[in-house]
Formats: sequence, structure tokens, C-alpha cells
Amino acid sequence: MQTTVESPRTSRLRSLAINAVKAGVSVGLLWLLFRRVDMAQLWGYAKHASPVWLAAALLLYLAMILASAWRWSLLLNAQHLRIPYSFLTSSYLVATFLNNFLPSNIGGDFIRIADTARIAGSKTLATTVVLIDRGIGLLGLALMAATGATLMQRLSVGPVGPKLLWAGFCLGAIAATPALLMPEAMTRLLAPLRVFHREWVDERIERLTIALTKFKETPTALAGCFLGAVIVQTVLVLFYLAIARSMNIPIGFAALAVIVPVSFIVQMIPVSLNGFGVREATFGFYFTRLGLPLESALLVSFMGAALIMLFSLSGGLVYIGRQTRT
Repeated sequence: MQTTVESPRTSRLRSLAINAVKAGVSVGLLWLLFRRVDMAQLWGYAKHASPVWLAAALLLYLAMILASAWRWSLLLNAQHLRIPYSFLTSSYLVATFLNNFLPSNIGGDFIRIADTARIAGSKTLATTVVLIDRGIGLLGLALMAATGATLMQRLSVGPVGPKLLWAGFCLGAIAATPALLMPEAMTRLLAPLRVFHREWVDERIERLTIALTKFKETPTALAGCFLGAVIVQTVLVLFYLAIARSMNIPIGFAALAVIVPVSFIVQMIPVSLNGFGVREATFGFYFTRLGLPLESALLVSFMGAALIMLFSLSGGLVYIGRQTRT
């Protein structure tokens, strides 16, 4: 079988074209939103923002990072990898920095994989742990959205109702079951890949099967990781609630428990630069359905993004510190 290898120049041009399209989508959506905004009202909300509540939001984001690193450590411990929590936290900070300052939200995963692969002695094992962490995190995201939609069902907000969200959560849990409870099934599923490079694929499948078997033997680690995912999503909702409180925007936890997870799901669709534009459009849609001004939605969304980027600079400092030590 003859394969065509893409040249580095062609790859760069393709990447630039994709990022240009994403930037166009982000700018276009933001332009459409700001056409409907009363700038005087926008500034009226912003200038009265409480520094105390914004500081509380930053502390909540720190708590989210700490909970995420703890969740990651549970999965690594299940693989008999004892990695210092401080190292995992610093790795997560660097990952957060890259996720926010690169035109993609997966760059941070590569850092997490690289950091743990050296210690684990296997990229396959490190990748498996990060992917399981991601998958369980998505289940926590779906559970938060479904719970929030159920709590505020009487408001009939949004195009996605609680039944559909609960169905999505259940389907996700069912889809994850074979991988976590029947590792042998994954081996059979991946077996056709052996046609490309039998020895290389066999070695990776074996490592993957061993890793999944260890997870099967430590259900408490998976349960703890899922609990951690729910905690992370709860803290993120509280983060945005603190931002709303800082500007006296009357929106409650239940509403944000729908809006925040849905906005994160929308941002995973690779059509914009780091979610800009689609995130604000999502906030705007839900806020206006609740009878709140579009200006308040944009401010909560932008302030959240600004605080996250400000916080993630700490990851940049950790990264620079790493480079100076090498």
C-alpha cells in the first residue's frame, strides 16, 4: 500500500488555513453579538465589579486545578505509579497555560502525557490514563448539565432538555463500560490495526490491555476519579457564580449548572479559536432566555475567560522555571 506523506510546508499552510477559518468564526460571532450590545450598560456592569468576589473566583479556579490534579493522581496510583502530587499540580498548571494560549485546547494533554510517560516508561500507558481522565471528566460534565436542567426544568430554558441530557450521560456511561470492565473486548476491537504494523500494534494493545485490567481491578480509583470530576464541575459553576455575584447579576447556581457545562461542550467543537465567540453566543442565548440582558452574559463570559487566562499565567512561570533548570 502506497501512502502519501504530507510535506512540512503543506502541513503548516493547512494549519494556518484552519486557524484562519477558526479566527473568522470567532470574530464573526463576536461582531454579531456586539452589534446588539448597549456599551453604556456593558460598562455599567463592569465598573461596579467587586474585587473581593473576583478574588474568590480566582481561588475557586485554584481549587479546581488542585481537584483535577488529585483526580489524575488516583488514576496513576491505580497503575502503580506513585508520582508526587506537587509534580502533577505543576504539570496541570503548564497544561492549563498551553490550553489557553495555543489555538487548541488539547496542547495541555500532550504535556501531561509527556510528563508522566518519562516516569511510567510508556507513552501508551500515560496516554491511556489521560484519555480515561478526559472521558470521566466528560461524564461529570454531562451529569452536571443534566442535574442543572432537572433543577430548573420549570423555566424551560434552552433547546436541550433534561431528558436528552440524562440520555447523553447514560449513553456515555454505557459506552465506557466495555473499555473499563471488559479490557479483552478492547483488544479484539483494536486487532484489525495489526495490518499496519503487527509487532508495534501488538505491543501497544498489550500495554493498553494491562492498563485497563488494572483499572478494572481498582474500581475505587475510577469511582474517586468520577467524584473528582463532579467536584471539578461544581467548582467551575461556583467560579462563574462568583463572577456574576461580583457584578450583581441575578443568576443562580442551577442555571449556571446548565450554561457552564454546555458552553464547555460547545467549545470542544473545533470551529473557533479557543472557544471565543461560540462561548459568548452560548452564554448570550441562555441569559436572554432567562430574561437577563445580553450585556450581562457577555461580561460573565469574558470575565471568566480573562480570569482563567490570568490564572494560567502561573503555568507559564512554571514552564519557564522548568526550562531554566534544564
